[in-house]
Amino acid sequence: MGGYMGRMLFVDLSQGKLWDEIPEENLYRDFIGGYGIGARLIFERQQPKIDPLGPDAILGFITGPLTGTPALIGSRYVVVGKSPLTGTWGDANSGGDFGPHLKFAGYDAVFFQGISDRPVYLYIDDGKAELRNADQLWGKDSHETEDMLQAELGRDARVTCIGPSGEKLSLISCIINNKGRAAGRSGLGAVMGSKKLKAIAVGGQQVVPLAHKSKLQAARKKYLEQISSAGLAQSLRQFGSASGTSILTQIGDTPVKNWSVAGADDFPGVAAISDQNVVNLQAKRYACWRCPIACGGLMKAGTGRYKYAAGVHKPEYETLAAFGTMCLNDNLESMVKLNDACNRYGLDTISTGVVIAFAIECYENGLITDKDTDGIQLRWGNHQAIVTMTEKVARREGFGDVLADGVKVAAEKIGKGAEEFAIHIHGQEVPMHDPKRFIHYGTTYLDATPARHTQGNEGMTGMPASGLELPPFDPQSCAGRGEVHKITNNLGHVMNCAGVCSYGYSSMDASALPEFLNLVTGWDYGIDDLLKIGERIANIRQAFNIREGISTSDFKVPNRVLGRPPLQAGPTAGREIDIETLRREYLLAMDWDPESGKPSKRKLLELGLEDVAEALWPR
Repeated sequence: MGGYMGRMLFVDLSQGKLWDEIPEENLYRDFIGGYGIGARLIFERQQPKIDPLGPDAILGFITGPLTGTPALIGSRYVVVGKSPLTGTWGDANSGGDFGPHLKFAGYDAVFFQGISDRPVYLYIDDGKAELRNADQLWGKDSHETEDMLQAELGRDARVTCIGPSGEKLSLISCIINNKGRAAGRSGLGAVMGSKKLKAIAVGGQQVVPLAHKSKLQAARKKYLEQISSAGLAQSLRQFGSASGTSILTQIGDTPVKNWSVAGADDFPGVAAISDQNVVNLQAKRYACWRCPIACGGLMKAGTGRYKYAAGVHKPEYETLAAFGTMCLNDNLESMVKLNDACNRYGLDTISTGVVIAFAIECYENGLITDKDTDGIQLRWGNHQAIVTMTEKVARREGFGDVLADGVKVAAEKIGKGAEEFAIHIHGQEVPMHDPKRFIHYGTTYLDATPARHTQGNEGMTGMPASGLELPPFDPQSCAGRGEVHKITNNLGHVMNCAGVCSYGYSSMDASALPEFLNLVTGWDYGIDDLLKIGERIANIRQAFNIREGISTSDFKVPNRVLGRPPLQAGPTAGREIDIETLRREYLLAMDWDPESGKPSKRKLLELGLEDVAEALWPR
């Protein structure tokens, strides 16, 4: 069986017990990897309604079959568990090189349960695993933690860890590897912190088995040519995702001033935080493991008001929008500083930027005052205040403690109608893409992990070429999109679970995914096979939420996101999203209840999920 190490590690932190399991081949075949395998195992082994920060919560780190192989863009791993931010299924995806090196250390995945009585880290060295004392690491930021572990274990060790925000159980905390690649969403850094698990360090030289090594090299050459000629990849290679900040703001995709306006008229400084201006502060490009695009960047040292060391990571689009357009902040060096602070403390930059924009609007409307904010004048565009308050959020200090669990919790604490300014879906802050400009995000944001822009994106299905056909639909209409989103969502699940980066996949045609999977694993997948696997993954993630008592109808999309009332000016003026139609058509296409989203028993049995059907439809 190519592509897999064939072994998973399980750790009981309460007892200090570690053991290996050899999964059956069907687990890999049916769920691929990543959050597919994660959802399958956690649904089976974790009871419903548990506290996500308690000892019964399971936290997993999982690779995919293409991770660490010659298949292009195979650098990703996924962190999974019940989200403490939303109470739903939670997963978060990261690049860099930790995922490949977890496999080189001998494992496809690591799962944790229980709570340690003191800080620990897990060390895996060439198939041998042990828990080690992490007292000396507790309180250190992600940079310090990685440096200290590499000094102890060797420079070849790869580290993923939490910073102080995860230790303090911030619900918007995340998990960091390579000092700037983040498993950012779902608040899973808090789960890691609750378990007193500071880090995982891995090392080893084991080789990922490949079914058709020589043919794989030929496929690499073919798809490298596609990537080289793709406009998206060329733009990413030159600017990174920062290439989109200005243009996406101008066309109305990027939210502005906490979603209250759209377009560049209210934020003429957007060009200062986009494209070449970002690259001007960059020292060199950065690539995840063997990536031919290298969209990341490492920055020159800060020389102005904001001091930061040379080599900190470049802020990407979501970060530039969250701290920039959302807050009317056009000071680029402040955003490099903000990005570095979030990386060091372990905070999701999307949620953190959104909660700062929320706080600014509360301040501007008199819901909070200088007395509440520790004297910090939270006004639109006040980059000094944005940096200072973000650092307080990271440390749970003063008013930062109010904001450290996201906008939903903060609005409840502030009261006075603050929920009007809290842009979230079921607790998770909405990312930087507007469904009034690209309608498919309306359905995407209703994923089992709510408010996620990387699920079911119609632009992530590969270039229009062999292997994938979408039903005809009107791109400007909310109607007639259910089957389209079903296809793109299900294929997107396989892409994510295979360990592939969406940027690279979007620069190749749709046949790349089954071709690489077949050459690596030795199996014989077609697009239809992958669509069924993706549907199986979608169903078990959805079933997790239903078993938790969470209905899709509980996911309330904020009126500002929907255009209710419609904006009077800007590129999305007059547009309103018919979320009810989007929701209903997608749920019906999936054979889920059109109100609750509960998968039908027929569908679950068709997908071979008999135990899930029994849990949701008991006799």
